[in-house]
Amino acid sequence: MLVPYSFDSWLTSCKSGLSNYADSMDANTFSWEGKKVFLTGHTGFKGGWLALWLASKGAVVRGYALDPYTEPNLFTVGRVGSVIEDIRGDIRDGGALDSAMQSFAPEVVFHMAAQPLVRLSYDDPIGTYETNVIGTARVLNSIRRTSSVRAVVSVTTDKCYENKEWIWGYRETDPLGGYDPYSSSKACAEIVSAAYRQSYFPVGRLEEHGVALATARAGNVIGGGDWSDDRLIPDLVRGFLKGEPVRIRRPLAIRPWQHVMEPLHGYMRLAEQLMTHDAKFATAYNFGPSDDDARPVEWIAEKMTGFWGHGAKWILDPDPGVHEAGYLKLDASRARADLGWTPHMNLETALNWLVQWYRAWQDGDDMHAFTIKQINAYEALL
Repeated sequence: MLVPYSFDSWLTSCKSGLSNYADSMDANTFSWEGKKVFLTGHTGFKGGWLALWLASKGAVVRGYALDPYTEPNLFTVGRVGSVIEDIRGDIRDGGALDSAMQSFAPEVVFHMAAQPLVRLSYDDPIGTYETNVIGTARVLNSIRRTSSVRAVVSVTTDKCYENKEWIWGYRETDPLGGYDPYSSSKACAEIVSAAYRQSYFPVGRLEEHGVALATARAGNVIGGGDWSDDRLIPDLVRGFLKGEPVRIRRPLAIRPWQHVMEPLHGYMRLAEQLMTHDAKFATAYNFGPSDDDARPVEWIAEKMTGFWGHGAKWILDPDPGVHEAGYLKLDASRARADLGWTPHMNLETALNWLVQWYRAWQDGDDMHAFTIKQINAYEALL
C-alpha cells in the first residue's frame, strides 16, 4: 500500500527545525540569492529540477537547451520557464552558445545538456558523440570567452568508468571507459573537461584565470517528471497509467539508484565550494547513494508495483536487447570528506515520493507548486 503523506503537514512540522537550522548557520554561509547561473539542459528531467531549485533559492537562472525531448515533460508541466530565462539553442552551435553566455555574464555554469540514453546511443552514435563530447568542448570554450564565470560544474555519469562488474564502488581515480557509445562519450567528456582544466583553468593558477572547474558523476537518478524512453521508472509509470503489465529487462542488474534531489544537492554544494576558490574542489566528484540503495531492477519493480497498487504489475522481457552493465556502484567518499555531502533519503522513500508526484500529475494538481513542495520537504531533511 502507498503510505499516505502530506507535504503540507511535513513542512509545518519542520518549520521550527528549519528555523533553528538557519539560526545555527555561519553568517558567511553561501547564498544563491542574486547569483547569475547559466544552466545547459534546463528542458531535461534533471535540468528542470535544478532550475526550479536554484530559482527557489533566489538565483537568476538563464537556461540554454533544445526543446524538451519527451511529451509530456517536466519543463512544461512544472512551468520551469515561469521562473527562469528560457533560451533554446544547441550546445554544438558555438556562436549561439557564446552569445547566450556572454550576454548573460554568469558567475556559475552548470553543464547538464546531453544525449542521456544508453540504448539511443546505439541507434545514433554520431549524434551522441557530437552532443556529449563536442558539445561539452563548446560549453567549456564559451566559458573561456566569458570573463564573469567563476565556478563550473560539468555533469557526466556513473557510466563513465571502465566497468569491470566489481562488487565495490568506483572511485574518481579509477580508469575511465565505456562499452557503449553513450558511456564512452561521457568518459570522453570527462577527459575533455580535465584537458580544459589543465590547459586553460589550471588549479595552480586559479587566482590568475579565476575559473574553478569540477566534474560530477551521479548514479541512476529517479523522481517525478521523467518521461524518457527506455528508463525503468518512466517505463513502469507509463505501463501503470495504461493498466498494462510492464516488460522488464535485466531484472538482476544492480544500479546506484537515488532521488534526483540527492545529486542535485551535491552539484549545488560543489558549486558553492568552487566559488570560494579553494583549488582542492576543482576535480571530479561521485555522488552516489549508500550501499544499501544499490538495488537490482527487480527490487525496484516490486516496490513500485506495491506503492502504485491498483493492479500494477510487471513481467520479464525475454529479449534483454543491447549490452548494458550488470553491476554498477559508486564510492562517494570524496564528496563526503570534501563537501560534507551525504545522501538524506533512502530508496524506499524516494520511490514513495516519485509515485506521489506522478499521482498528483495524474490528478491534475499544480505540478510547479507540488515540485517546489517536494524540494522544500527535501531541504527539511538536510
